[in-house]
Amino acid sequence: MSNPFLKQVFNKDKTFRPKRKFEPGTQRFELHKKAQASLNAGLDLKLAVQLPTGEELNDWVAVHVVDFFNRVNLIYGTISDGCTEQSCPIMSGGPKYEYRWQDEHKFRKPTALSAPRYMDLLMDWIEVQINNEDIFPTNVGTPFPKNFLQVVKKILSRLFRVFVHVYIHHFDRIAQMGSEAHVNTCYKHFYYFVKEFGLIDTKELEPLKEMTARMCH
Repeated sequence: MSNPFLKQVFNKDKTFRPKRKFEPGTQRFELHKKAQASLNAGLDLKLAVQLPTGEELNDWVAVHVVDFFNRVNLIYGTISDGCTEQSCPIMSGGPKYEYRWQDEHKFRKPTALSAPRYMDLLMDWIEVQINNEDIFPTNVGTPFPKNFLQVVKKILSRLFRVFVHVYIHHFDRIAQMGSEAHVNTCYKHFYYFVKEFGLIDTKELEPLKEMTARMCH
């Protein structure tokens, strides 16, 4: 295992935070395995994201949201030592895009924060959502809330901002570690998925529009 990116991925100390796991024997676990099998078989990512016949959309979306959270977490975790209050005093995606944090608790108004502070709040916030049984039920037969896809759209829009920041401000670090191919594959998988199910507004995708046009045909 000579790739330094993979070494970091498999080094538990470097993982940004604990992964949300799927319980073996559950329907979600089976769906997760099905999604992984498609990827491992080298299936075209555009096809791999499509809803399998006979499966519920919300279940398929829930599995992918958790998976993307874990993957994006790892990507950010590997460059986080180079993303500091000094290097990234504003959470941005180049000079045109600044992301302000807002939540239901401390930051009720959109607030300018450093990138590492924003990322920390973001990952905590997503973790709370996906571990909330009322939003992401783990028991088969427990219905998803009526606003499930709205919650998911917000989660995925915010996760996309991590890609924006990493690609625009930290890509040299990714390249230095020899992990462009891995990060690009994660990005393409994410992009095809949100496009397939209309889960991110086009204006949110604007910062990486040119790169996406080259990468995702």
